[in-house]
Amino acid sequence: MAVSLISTIRDLHRRRARERRGLTLAEGVRLLEEALAVGAVRGAAVAPALEATPRGTALKQRLAQESVPVEEVDDEELADLADTEHPQGVVAVVEPRIWTLDAIHLGPKGVVLVLDGVQDPGNVGALARVALGLGAAGLVALPGTADLLNPKALRGSMGALFRLPSTLVTADAFIAWARVAGLDLWVTAVDGTPIDRMRRGGPVALILGNEGSGIRPELLAASTETVAVPLTGGVDSLNVAVAAGIILYEVTRER
Repeated sequence: MAVSLISTIRDLHRRRARERRGLTLAEGVRLLEEALAVGAVRGAAVAPALEATPRGTALKQRLAQESVPVEEVDDEELADLADTEHPQGVVAVVEPRIWTLDAIHLGPKGVVLVLDGVQDPGNVGALARVALGLGAAGLVALPGTADLLNPKALRGSMGALFRLPSTLVTADAFIAWARVAGLDLWVTAVDGTPIDRMRRGGPVALILGNEGSGIRPELLAASTETVAVPLTGGVDSLNVAVAAGIILYEVTRER
């Protein structure tokens, strides 16, 4: 079991392995607490550093209470397994829920966040955190977007990807689902209508694209509105997660 767990951790640093196994890695006390809360932890490597704080000690005790397979390693070995400089004494194998579009329940005023080619996993995680925090019903990742099982995305989400319905689908599948769901498609662009001037009549999909290549043509063709965050002169863009937070706030506060 010990060799299998350690080898699994090493394997899951590769995207293909994560996709094949449906597993990923989580590091740090807070993220492991979130994973345990949803029953997603399948095994953990722990080092003495985990017990440096009362919270870390409590986490180790909880792993034992929930019969999670644990492999004791020294701090140097854990550092070799980890993806971060400060893993806080624990690296775990987790199995996030596999969501589908049907898991996104919109309601009459629902909002879904759509990522079209957002390549940075840290941004993807931050976007999931913003979406969950501001009441979005789900997150849809289109091809070209960073792997939702990427450990950096999981860390950036601070556990939001454990709880927010999030799925990777093709653009065609998303457009077909959006039509059936009665979604208005709002794409973001610097020359769009300022978001604080927008009003909506029903559920909305907010589509954010890659800063370099923008949003793919089929989504632009299917969209109903183009929206933007109004910026002061001399500033032409914001970080995608910051922009999403502003836009989501404006949209979700209109209940």
